[in-house]
Amino acid sequence: MKSSLFFTLFLALTVWSCGSKNGVDPVSERIKKSWSASLVRENSATTYTKGAATNVRPGYSGFQLDLSNSGTVVFIDFDGTRVTGQWSISADEKTLTLTNLVPQPTGTNGTIAFTITELTDTRLVLTRTTANLKTGGTTNVYELTNP
Repeated sequence: MKSSLFFTLFLALTVWSCGSKNGVDPVSERIKKSWSASLVRENSATTYTKGAATNVRPGYSGFQLDLSNSGTVVFIDFDGTRVTGQWSISADEKTLTLTNLVPQPTGTNGTIAFTITELTDTRLVLTRTTANLKTGGTTNVYELTNP
């Protein structure tokens, strides 16, 4: 009887300790950093590479996507325009959405969404879900780094 009780207790503790958590923080936690551009493609054409001697859009050197404060974003675009607003991650963790952006970036109604293609501790790859009117209506891919 004693060994049966011990075995049952051992089995219960083993199942409980395994749990379903896989040790990886949710995207909403892992993305909370300040990101800068390392490479930008507009309609598949590379327009900025960090450290390159020449760039089509050198202003991306000042590009910043600061998500370090929970739910609050500071976004500095390639032309130096600074906007603030809120950010959120979709339930499936595949979309980053910036909302209530002030001042409203051209043609956005205050909202910009990105598909999250890759996220590591130091790298974030985003694809804008709508065309960027500032860059001539292109669909842009941003390879960002931290720090």
